[in-house]
Amino acid sequence: MIILITGITSGFGRAMAESLSKEGHAVYGTHRHAKEFLPGVHYIQAEVTDDASVEAAVNEVLKQEGRIDVFINNAGMGFGGPLECCSIEQARRQMDVNWLGMVRFLHHVVPAMRKQRSGKILCISSIGGLIGLPFQGLYSASKFAIEGYCEALRLELRDFCVKVIVIEPGDFHTNFTSSRQCVDPASVANYYPKYARSLAGFQNDETNGMGPDVLAKKVVRIVSKKNPRNSYVISNFIEHLAVFAKKFLPSKLFAVLVAWFYKV
Repeated sequence: MIILITGITSGFGRAMAESLSKEGHAVYGTHRHAKEFLPGVHYIQAEVTDDASVEAAVNEVLKQEGRIDVFINNAGMGFGGPLECCSIEQARRQMDVNWLGMVRFLHHVVPAMRKQRSGKILCISSIGGLIGLPFQGLYSASKFAIEGYCEALRLELRDFCVKVIVIEPGDFHTNFTSSRQCVDPASVANYYPKYARSLAGFQNDETNGMGPDVLAKKVVRIVSKKNPRNSYVISNFIEHLAVFAKKFLPSKLFAVLVAWFYKV
């Protein structure tokens, strides 16, 4: 299969590109400034926030292969901090990378898949796209946007045999933790010590989380499925339980549990 993945320089993207390439797929991946290159993977320099760059990346794959069988939207970033302290520019940047970056690619990928009447679209969301995470509100908002967009897109593409799948990882040990951008510490005095406890907690959970290869192996299986599910939560037991609990517990009780877990 011909596979295009966004953001393959590290973390989930690199692990997925490596695993799918080893399975014999033709893998193309976008990057901004890769310094190390996986053998057998085709690298395309692209910036997800630039319309022309995105269009050129998709056209390059179509020019070389004539089709795209699987598109995996993976590129993303995160801001941390109390929502009151996050600037409008930070909110704009968060949505521009995580949500609009996906939308830009899909504007060019969807027509190709619709014409060939086949394809799989896998979008990396997060448990934070199912549960609003305190002090990661901008990140959660961007992932909630992915969930809603994909839910609508799935219905619109039913007649064209294009599957839309959302992947919802929990805490994983990737470079996402070290690259998270946090608000100015001087601006969050009103939220201490809750913010400090919460920040330390989710950084610890991520650092001690599963490796990206776990998710990559799951994605390899999903790509090979004829009729994959609409979504897959890939996480530890507690995170699975939280997703399940939100569906059935009263919202106020669930909020109390989330506040307890994140020490807010």
